[in-house]
Amino acid sequence: MRRRALGRCPVCGEALDVTRLSCPRCDTSIEGRFETCKFCQLSNEQRDFVEIFIKSRGNIKEVERELGVSYPTVRGRLDAVIQALGYPVERDKDDEAQLETRRKAVLESLAKGEIRADEAIKLLKQR
Repeated sequence: MRRRALGRCPVCGEALDVTRLSCPRCDTSIEGRFETCKFCQLSNEQRDFVEIFIKSRGNIKEVERELGVSYPTVRGRLDAVIQALGYPVERDKDDEAQLETRRKAVLESLAKGEIRADEAIKLLKQR
């Protein structure tokens, strides 16, 4: 069984370089420094979320239903993925209210065991 490749160093969090590629059919190996894709940099939880989001064609109600979480939780996770991919998250006029809703969603996810404490801290520090 193949394992999912790590995108970030488990010690310091820096993006990892791929240094060896090999063909399972003919055993050819290529060595060098290869970049991983942006999606490989996401945590496993974020990649799983992206897969569900795409499968649901971006329908947040369907994502809520499949994950069993609230709208603010889905929105918060989507914002976290957008930021992890290196893009700014656009803020609406009601920025402070949305930020508070997002904080509550993060704490709700933490309380339900959907995310780890270190992930919650990282999400709460983001604006």
